[in-house]
Amino acid sequence: MFKIKNITVKNFLSVGQNTQAVKFDTQDLTLVLGENIDLGGEDGGSRNGTGKTAVLNALSYALYGQALSNIKKENLINKTNGKNLLVTVDFEIQGQAYRVERGRKPNVFKFFINNEEQQAADEAQGDSRETQNAIDQLLGMTHDMFQHVVALNTYTNPFLALKANEQRTIIEQLLGITLLSEKADRLREQMKATRDLITQEEQRIQAVTNANKRIQEQISNLLKRQQTWQERKKSDIAITESAIEQLSSVDIEAEIALHESWKQYQQLTQQRQHLEQLCQQKSLALKREQKTLERLQAELISLSENRCYTCGQPVPDLDKQLAAKQLQVTETQSVLNQLQLEVTKCSDDQRNLCVMDKPVKTIYDSVENAVEHRSNLQALYSQLEAQRTQTDPYQEQIVEMTTHALEEINYDLINQLKKVQDHEEFLLKLLTNKDSFIRKRIIEQNLNYLNQRLSYYLYKMGLPHRVVFQSDLSVKIEELGRDLDVGNLSRGESTRLILCLSWSFRDVWESLYQPINLLFIDEMIDNGMDAAGVENAMAVLKHMTRERHRSVWLISHKDELASRVNNVLKVIKENGFTQYLQETA
Repeated sequence: MFKIKNITVKNFLSVGQNTQAVKFDTQDLTLVLGENIDLGGEDGGSRNGTGKTAVLNALSYALYGQALSNIKKENLINKTNGKNLLVTVDFEIQGQAYRVERGRKPNVFKFFINNEEQQAADEAQGDSRETQNAIDQLLGMTHDMFQHVVALNTYTNPFLALKANEQRTIIEQLLGITLLSEKADRLREQMKATRDLITQEEQRIQAVTNANKRIQEQISNLLKRQQTWQERKKSDIAITESAIEQLSSVDIEAEIALHESWKQYQQLTQQRQHLEQLCQQKSLALKREQKTLERLQAELISLSENRCYTCGQPVPDLDKQLAAKQLQVTETQSVLNQLQLEVTKCSDDQRNLCVMDKPVKTIYDSVENAVEHRSNLQALYSQLEAQRTQTDPYQEQIVEMTTHALEEINYDLINQLKKVQDHEEFLLKLLTNKDSFIRKRIIEQNLNYLNQRLSYYLYKMGLPHRVVFQSDLSVKIEELGRDLDVGNLSRGESTRLILCLSWSFRDVWESLYQPINLLFIDEMIDNGMDAAGVENAMAVLKHMTRERHRSVWLISHKDELASRVNNVLKVIKENGFTQYLQETA
C-alpha cells in the first residue's frame, strides 16, 4: 500500500515560520473547514482564503515539486517571511518508510529511505532530476494521475473537459498502457545496448577478418618466396648434378696414367733423338765434335735453369735430365778421344733402346689440371650434399603464422545477439503495435473493470446516465437512449460524474498497482450538488473509510457536514498566518 502518513509545512503560502503538521494515517472521514479570523471569523461566515487547499498544494509540491494550482515556485514562499520554505512528507510503500524534504530559499531537496538520506548525483539538490526520477518511479503515478486519483479539486480540469488526446493519455496511464510504453522505452534502451554489442562484435569480427586477411597475404607472399626458393634449390642441384655428371664421365685415373705415359714417351723420344743426333755427330769429323761439346754445354746450362732447351717448358724429372745431359757432355768429351768407340757404342745404344707406341691424346693439357679435376669433382659432391640438406627458410614462418597468427572467427556470440535482437524487436511490436493482442487484452480486461466501477458509482450517486469507455478509449454518455455531450449535463450532474470518474479511476488504479490510503476532495461537494447529491457522495465516502479503511479528507464550506464526519481539521488564519488544528467532531 501507498500510505501517506503526515506532512509538515513551514513558510509555505499562508503558513508562516511556525511549522504546521497534519496527520493522514487515520481510517475515517475528516472535514476540512476554514476560519478566517482576519475577516471576521466563524461568526462572520469568513471561510475563504484560510489555506485549506494549501495542504493539497504542499503535498503535491513535496512529492512532485509543483503545486496543484498554477502557482510559480517562487510564489509558494510565504510573502511575509520571504525565505526558509520547507515541506516534509512521510509515507510508506510496501512497508518501507520514505521521507521527502523540499524547500526554497535556500533550495532543499532530500530523499530518505528508512531514515537514511539518499545522496543526489549533483550538488543542486533543489533541482536534482535524478532524485525526482527516483521518487516518480517509486510512486508509479504521474502528477496528472495524482490529481485525478488522490487530490480531487476544482482547480484541475475535469477529465471530460480535457482534449481527446489528453483524455487518452490519462486512460492509457490508468489502464497500464503507459506501462507498456515505459517497458517499450526500456526495451528500446536494451535494444540500443544490444545493437551496440552487435556493432562491437561486428567490429571485432571485421578486425579479426582484416588481420587474418593481412596475415594470409603475408603467408601467400611467403609461399611464393618458398616456391621461388625451392625452384632455385632444384635448379642449383640440377646444375651441380650436371657438372658432376660431366666430370664423372672422365676417367681421371686413366687420364693421369695417360699423362705419365706421355711423359715416358717424351723421355724415350728425347733419348732416341739424342742417340740419333749423337750418332750423326759421331759420324762427323772431329772438328764438329768441339761444336757438339759447346752445344751440349749450352743445353746443360738450360737444364740447370729448369728450362727445356727445345720448348722452354719446365722439365719433368729434371735430375735425370741433368744427369743424362752431363753424361752426354762427358761422352762427347770421351768421343773426342775415342770417337770410334763411341760411334760403336751409340749404334749399340740405338739398337738396345725400347720401342714405345705413341699414347692417345689427353683431355687436359697438364697433369696438374687432371689432378685439379679430381678436386673439383669432390668439391661438387660436397656442394651437392649441402644443397640437398639446405633448410627451407620459409617453412617455419609459414607454419607459425598458419597455426598461431591466424585467429579463428567465432560467430556464436553475434548469432546469439542477433537472436536476442530479433526477440526484442518482436517484443517491441507487441508492446507498441495498436493491434497487438497484449495491448488489446489489457484494454479489454481493464476497460471492462473501469466501466463496471463507473456504472456502480453512477448508481450510487443517483445519476440516470449511462457512461461507457469504448474500445478506442473515447467516452460515450447516454440518457434514455440519447447521446449526450458533457455540456448537456447540469453543474450538479457534472460534479457527480466527475466524482464517479475519479472514484472509478482510483479503483482501477488500486487493482492494477497498489492501494492508496489517502483521498482529498477539495470543494467538489460544494460545486452545485443538491442535497441528494451531497448525501449520496457522503455515503460513498463513508463506505470508503469503513469498508476500505481509507483516510478521506473533505474540504468544504458546509458547516453542517461537521456532524456527519469523525474528525474536523480547522484551518485558522489569523494575523496573516495559517495554522492547522485537528479535532474530533
